[in-house]
Amino acid sequence: MRFLAIMKKDILILLRNTALMLFLIYIFTLDIYLAGIGIKIKPQHVSVGYVDYSNSLIVNKILTHLHKPEFQTPKRFLNEEALKKAIENKKIMVGLVFDGDFAKNYYKTGKSQVNVLIDSTAAAQAQVTVIYLNEILARFVNLHFPLSIQTHRLFNQNSNSTWFMSLAELMSDVVLLVLLLVATVFVKEKEEGTWDIMLLMPVSSILTIFAKMFSQVVVILVGVWVSVGLILFGVFDMPINGNLWHFFLLNLLFAFSLGGIGLVIAAISNTVTEVGQYSFMLMMPLIFLSGAWTPISSMAPWLQKLSIVSPVRYYIEASESIFFRGASFYDLIPYFVALLIIGMVLFYIGYKKIGRLF
Repeated sequence: MRFLAIMKKDILILLRNTALMLFLIYIFTLDIYLAGIGIKIKPQHVSVGYVDYSNSLIVNKILTHLHKPEFQTPKRFLNEEALKKAIENKKIMVGLVFDGDFAKNYYKTGKSQVNVLIDSTAAAQAQVTVIYLNEILARFVNLHFPLSIQTHRLFNQNSNSTWFMSLAELMSDVVLLVLLLVATVFVKEKEEGTWDIMLLMPVSSILTIFAKMFSQVVVILVGVWVSVGLILFGVFDMPINGNLWHFFLLNLLFAFSLGGIGLVIAAISNTVTEVGQYSFMLMMPLIFLSGAWTPISSMAPWLQKLSIVSPVRYYIEASESIFFRGASFYDLIPYFVALLIIGMVLFYIGYKKIGRLF
């Protein structure tokens, strides 16, 4: 009963904090939505200009493949200088230059050359755009290879970046909120001068710490439930190939696993401002080592070994396996075990650190 009483008290305090509640509502709804629709890993309405010195039909045929939603209607320029000027003034992102012998070389040898000018200020978008252009132009190249390449997209067959980015944003938000909320629930006691009163409660320190931590985990789980149901399923119509209850169990284990770091932050922080600073400072390396931004196989060997002790790695890999790969409970056991082991170690470290204050 005392455990539930402590939990109830902390949840009610959070619900009465208007600013924090508005922040949580934003994080679990609008932030996920904006990430889903606003972050694209494919060309989107890219402005294209071209110069055609050959005045040939093959050029018009190539340009018809540059269509919406990936590209805007190509705009013709009289010469290369005008095209470069438009790129410099950010009116055009991509410029194509077809020389006078383009059609002649194409019909004679089956090959020709297109000069591509691209504004690489937005490096990632520029690189993806170049890949798209190469795929389009490759359709017109006659290589006479006795080989047909058939590409099969696995798991996310339509390469839907909205599904991937919204789920990735949700997982990143959970990482931040576990650190932030678990630490804040303790530091608030320090700021408001109620820490000594908490120490006088006839409750063991381990029960107090566990109850206060679990109260924030419950809040996060409710937020995840709202985000998945309202945004991922409701707005983006995102499918799930695995079991949704496995995903919630994963979030529960992960929240306790990462909560140990939140206890360490609470022990070394005296204000909520410090909690925010430490949380954001730790969030970035944790996300980086998870493989969310860079595949773990592409990291340096020493970083790959370091990622083994990161609970975020197992959380993100398991979440993507549940949603996209349809992983069964048996497939998820290694992730659950890893989170459980890392969680016990981190909780022990966090408890020993904050336990000194009791």
